[in-house]
Amino acid sequence: MFKALLLSKEAEVFSAKVTELDPLTLPAGDVELDVEFSTLNYKDALAIANASPIVRQWPMVPGVDGAGVVTASAHPDFKLGDRVVLNGWGVGEKHWGCLSQKARLNGDWLIPLPAVFSSEQAMSIGTAGYTAALCVLALEQHGLRPADGPVLVTGATGGVGSFAVSLLARAGYQVTALTGKPEAADYLKHLGASDVLDRQAFAATGKPLQKEIWAGVIDSAGSHTLANACAQVRYGGAVAACGLAQGMDFPSTVAPFILRGVALYGVDSVMAPKAKRLAAWARLAADVDVSTLDLVTTKIGLTDCQHAAATILAGKHQGRYVVDVNV
Repeated sequence: MFKALLLSKEAEVFSAKVTELDPLTLPAGDVELDVEFSTLNYKDALAIANASPIVRQWPMVPGVDGAGVVTASAHPDFKLGDRVVLNGWGVGEKHWGCLSQKARLNGDWLIPLPAVFSSEQAMSIGTAGYTAALCVLALEQHGLRPADGPVLVTGATGGVGSFAVSLLARAGYQVTALTGKPEAADYLKHLGASDVLDRQAFAATGKPLQKEIWAGVIDSAGSHTLANACAQVRYGGAVAACGLAQGMDFPSTVAPFILRGVALYGVDSVMAPKAKRLAAWARLAADVDVSTLDLVTTKIGLTDCQHAAATILAGKHQGRYVVDVNV
């Protein structure tokens, strides 16, 4: 038997509880893992609180991220004892995830755990850091370089934002962090931000073209924040959009794109192909300052996940929750 956080819905009555399950109940897959650590992402929080139709089939074990050790494999890329990482692929939505001591997964979804990271460190990074790395790579593939000018990171105290600030600063960029938490300024500057701005200046409708400030933007907010950020990007600059914390709408015009040649890159971490995943984790292995991981991480157990999910949805958490599934 193994412990897992199980979400159930019967006759429209929802429940979330830590329970013991039989390994025979695990879904189909060609790789089995002993999960060591998972994380709590915004999507997990929505599922655990039943606040959005994230879960597509019931019952469900949430947890879109996981790191652990292979205990059985019929996949040619993995063998007994390999250490692996999972991010996304609809896990925790359509396939049981990693807020559990065991998982059975499709081996095509896994990548080798970079040797520089422990399982716990990999989950301190998780989908948040992996998404941030995809965003940095998208901007650099556009041609962005530190000499081009400052880069804006929205939602900077969140998981994606925290890692984006750190990765960009480590690569030599001048980073401005946008946040609604002015008390977090010291935290953001410790991560590498040169300046910290109040998100209220970006939260409402602005002019379609504004003063050119940013060479690049990494945005996890969407809505008016993304629209205002695009309106402030310098000629030929680029924006990597990966989230919708403020909203799914995009109240902008085509002006920044056709008059300033601004590029808007959509960054998807859930279904990204393996080559992009490997490139993102290689960048993380090269540039993550592991000494900052404790700064951005709060460690919890499976029984803490419901309270932590409520904290995330209330916008009161800073950084990342790492879940030790064995406590």
